Amino acid sequence: MSEFAAFREPFDRFREIYDEAVGSGMADPNAMVVSSVDAAGQPSSRVVLLKSFDERGFVFFTNLESRKGREILAHPKVSLDFFWRELGRQVVVLGTAEKVADEEADAYFATRARGSQLGAWVSQQSRPLPGGRAFLVAEVARLEAHYLGRKIARPPHWSGFRVVPHWIEIWVAGSFRLHDRTAYERAGDGWKVTKLYP
Repeated sequence: MSEFAAFREPFDRFREIYDEAVGSGMADPNAMVVSSVDAAGQPSSRVVLLKSFDERGFVFFTNLESRKGREILAHPKVSLDFFWRELGRQVVVLGTAEKVADEEADAYFATRARGSQLGAWVSQQSRPLPGGRAFLVAEVARLEAHYLGRKIARPPHWSGFRVVPHWIEIWVAGSFRLHDRTAYERAGDGWKVTKLYP
C-alpha cells in the first residue's frame, strides 16, 4: 500500500506536490497543459500557467477570443496535465471549465505587469499577424502612449476559466516502471479513490 493512499480527497495531495514543486526552485512549477476540442472533435493542447486552485477547481486566464478560449466556451469539457519531471510526479485533471466572475478576473488583471496588461489589449491571440512582429510592437507602443499615467482596465475579451474537476489522477514514478497511480473520481459530495495498475 502506497503512502499516498492515505489521502481520501485529491486537493490536499495536489497541494503537497505543488508546494514541493514550488520549493524545488524549478522554472514555472505552475505550468500545465490545457487540452480542448473543436466542433469537429479535433483536440488541441497548449501550456498555460495555473494562477490559483482550491476545492472549487483550477484557475487560469486567457484571451476568450483565442483558439482555446473559443473552443472552451463552445465545448467546456477539458483536461489539464501537470508534469514535474524533476519530482517524478504527474497530475491529470478531467473537468468542466467555467468562466470566473468578472470581479475575480479584474482583481487578477490588476496584479499583472503593465506590459502584460497592454499585451492583453493588443494581441488578437491565435489570429494571423499580417504586419509581422514589428506591427505588434508598434501597436503596444501606441497603446502605451494612450494609457500614459493612467490605469489600464481589463479588456472585455480577457478573463479566466475555473476547471471544476470530476476526475483527478496522481501519478508517482516508481522503480522498474512500478509507478503509483491513484484516481479520484467525484462521487456526490466526496471522492471515490481507486488504485490503478501502472
